[in-house]
Amino acid sequence: MLFCLKLGIPIDWKLVMRRIVAALWLLTALAVLSACGRLDWNNPYSAKDAGGNILYSVFTERPKHLDPVQSYSSNEIQFTAQIYQPPLQYHYLKRPFVLIPSTATEMPVVTYYDHAGNQLSNGDQIKDTDVAFSIYQISVKPGILFQPHPALAKNEEGDWLYHNLNNQKLTSIFKLSDFSQTGTRELIAEDYVHQIKRLAHPKLHSPIFGLMADYIVGLREYANELRQINQDQNEGRTYLDLRDYPLEGVSVIDTYKYQIKIKGKYPQFIYWLAMPFFAPIPWESDRFYSQPGLIQKNITLDWYPIGTGPYMLTENNPNLRMVLERNPNFRGEYYPAEGMQEDEDNGLLIDAGKELPFIDKIVYTREKESIPRWNKFLQGYYDLTGIGSDSFDQAVQLVGQGEAIVTDEMAAQGIRLEATVAASTYYMGFNMLDPVVGGGGEQERISARKLRQAISIAVDYEEFIAIFANGRGLPAHGPIAPGVAGYREGKEGVNPVVYDWISDQPRRKSLQEAKTLLAEAGYPSGIDQKTGAPLILYFDVTARSSEDRSKLDWMRKQFQKLNIQLIVRSTDYNRFQDKIRKGNAQIFEWGWNADYPDPENFLFLLYGPQRKVGNNGENAANYDNAEYNQLFDRMKNMNDGSERQKIIDRMLEILRYDAPWLWGYHPKDYGLYHSWYKNVKLNKISNNHLKYFKIDANLRDQLRHKWNEPVLWPITLLFIVLIVGIISGLNAFRHRETSIGINVR
Repeated sequence: MLFCLKLGIPIDWKLVMRRIVAALWLLTALAVLSACGRLDWNNPYSAKDAGGNILYSVFTERPKHLDPVQSYSSNEIQFTAQIYQPPLQYHYLKRPFVLIPSTATEMPVVTYYDHAGNQLSNGDQIKDTDVAFSIYQISVKPGILFQPHPALAKNEEGDWLYHNLNNQKLTSIFKLSDFSQTGTRELIAEDYVHQIKRLAHPKLHSPIFGLMADYIVGLREYANELRQINQDQNEGRTYLDLRDYPLEGVSVIDTYKYQIKIKGKYPQFIYWLAMPFFAPIPWESDRFYSQPGLIQKNITLDWYPIGTGPYMLTENNPNLRMVLERNPNFRGEYYPAEGMQEDEDNGLLIDAGKELPFIDKIVYTREKESIPRWNKFLQGYYDLTGIGSDSFDQAVQLVGQGEAIVTDEMAAQGIRLEATVAASTYYMGFNMLDPVVGGGGEQERISARKLRQAISIAVDYEEFIAIFANGRGLPAHGPIAPGVAGYREGKEGVNPVVYDWISDQPRRKSLQEAKTLLAEAGYPSGIDQKTGAPLILYFDVTARSSEDRSKLDWMRKQFQKLNIQLIVRSTDYNRFQDKIRKGNAQIFEWGWNADYPDPENFLFLLYGPQRKVGNNGENAANYDNAEYNQLFDRMKNMNDGSERQKIIDRMLEILRYDAPWLWGYHPKDYGLYHSWYKNVKLNKISNNHLKYFKIDANLRDQLRHKWNEPVLWPITLLFIVLIVGIISGLNAFRHRETSIGINVR
């Protein structure tokens, strides 16, 4: 054997060559697998899900509430609307939006009664003043089952398995799926009554309680009763059995029928019956989730819903991933057989009459940043995406009069664009309880109003839409969105505080007019004339991404036009909600997606009794104007028409003058969808849409492999070059060894 005199290391040439050959074989195998579509190195999903009937989507903000009595945010309803079933829903295809039965056998039967208790006839002709109360009678379809759930599990003797858990039984329980047994039962009328009672539960804080207490007979008194019972009799216990306490305005008629008694005439109440607030909750779930041991482990209804809808939540990791899977007990609902003319042309009626849902599983991945979200969509790992400003030019080109189409690059991938004007409003709100932007005494309120008006002129939302929304929006002149009754176009719809009407179009007032208002407010050139200090305002947001930071820089510059310093206070969404609820924000950014297509659903956002602080309503600005409140009370129950429009016009005049919001803009929704994603028709009114979607998983897998084939030849070439170099070097080294080596026997 030959030894190196310098290193003393033996060289096994056969072993070296075997390893080189093995490496070459490995690279060859990888190349073959790639060519066969068997290798997908950057796939973020489990290999066992390949070819699965799964929808892949994203969420950006973690949901706080999944209990339908408390949930009221768009980032929550994307989950709750698939899990819970209120009695009504919107027809998926028809426009304008049409309510149809969901779990109800038919549309609710509504009867009206006068102050003497006599039933009134000819409902459309009845005067509001004649109606003392209305009764909505709802019949539930028999045979509907709740999803499998441990709260409904019983043993062979019919006793509840998990309603009396002790610490020993809970030692191995960390999440809901750790329970070995589940059960189900039929949906009945009592489950709907139970949920309405929960609106008044003393330990729950429903954002619609204040509004519903104005309508549902006895609901406010019921809340007071439950609160007193909870204090007097329920100390030390977490469960309050609502079956023991009747609510005057809601009652069970028989197993499948119940009724709701409403004060006066409230036509919009029918829309609420299509929202998760009025979905059924079984009493067993409250009993199950009230156990202290489960609460300590965060096993609650707010975390693990229980519903009758097409999907159930099987994984809840809101910092990473949330998963909905088909409810095995859901059946009996079918894809609509009719729609609009364009629906047939667009292939939206191909699945008419087929049983729902089509998709087995929906995987939501949390993506905070827009760039990785966009890249994964292009790779086929997300089935749909919105369009950020940084990717707009790559995705969309504008043609004609604002019409948008996908770019050639997107079209080559089979990606299509779906667009619609949203029934939404994005706005900046002023906390009217804040002494600076809201005012205290009469003189302070006048000063604060002029300050708000000045800022309203200075913040150029036309520029914002052009820069950050790529033109996808309309500047707002009030809270009501386009397409909703009460919205006016043209000169009649202009906000005269912010705009002048010039050459048949609105033109934002000059910055000098804003500065004049600012001086009249007591802040000439942005200096507080009382203290001599610069005016500093605070802006609460939930911004996180680099795109958000650009928007915030832009907003600071808008305030800087008036020499106002804007301090941004960024936080997560849950903390932000807490600050708004407690009135600790000064200026904030928020938006509203219409729950139903009626102006009342926008105008109630500024109704005094709906204040966040104290009432836990949806009036986040805590705005309270006596005349506006009186007009709202008159308008809300009226049918659409000229008389109602006249009242709305006056309400908008008041709002524009008081300027509790920077009215912001109404967005245009653009969505990109891969060719394998079927049956998509955009809207933000109906949220229970996942059951209608369809995925061609085979086509998706084929295209994913095509778009993500690893490029191995550069690595192979580099490896060969390195091997040749190594072999040459070793041969030279071996020749040198031979010349100076010695033989050892």
